[in-house]
Amino acid sequence: MLTRKQHELLRFIQTRLDETGISPSFEEMKDALDLKSKSGVHRLISALEERGFIRRLPNRARALEVLRRADEGGQTAPAANSNVVPFAKPEATAPAPAGDVIEIPLHGRIAAGVPIEALEDQAILPVPAALLGPGEHYALEVSGDSMIEAGILDGDFALVKRTEIANDGEIVVALVRGEEATLKYLRRENGMIRLDPANAAYEPQIYAANEIKVQGKLAGLLRRYFH
Repeated sequence: MLTRKQHELLRFIQTRLDETGISPSFEEMKDALDLKSKSGVHRLISALEERGFIRRLPNRARALEVLRRADEGGQTAPAANSNVVPFAKPEATAPAPAGDVIEIPLHGRIAAGVPIEALEDQAILPVPAALLGPGEHYALEVSGDSMIEAGILDGDFALVKRTEIANDGEIVVALVRGEEATLKYLRRENGMIRLDPANAAYEPQIYAANEIKVQGKLAGLLRRYFH
């Protein structure tokens, strides 16, 4: 069974496809379901995909296909043009098609230097699925040069796996005192948390353990090249 919001989204997608043949945008889905952010849409899309009701079409950032339709009673039935039923739930570690593109929330800018304010949802970033593993992900635009020795440059997009657990030596998104976020190596030292840069020009930042909350681990990078 689907949740109410999952069912609403499935009906909205299939109605739009029936009427226009084109998948609705994340902004249209957000507005149709009266959600506060596109990250909520991303979670619903992922849930429907895992349950075999929809799938994302390779090489097209916004294309969705309905595999099982929602009827008026809230149940579901196979889509008329689908020959993929029954559709088994994919394994969490199954590799995505090489050309597939996934849209993940772009939350704003994050400092690779002195911590700056972590912004709310601003946009959606299309990402090659091959860059992401299992789990929920989001993206942040890097600001600053304190992680250049780790190959992370100003203007890069950090692809982050959402988690509150990290091991020493991993690059994390650390929320500092509930207000600011920064991208750094995480290390625990004498009951304190040390956030280490990857640039000799910067000093480590040391905080009490209760001042730091891990919001994710670095999973990959996207870089734009300008000519």
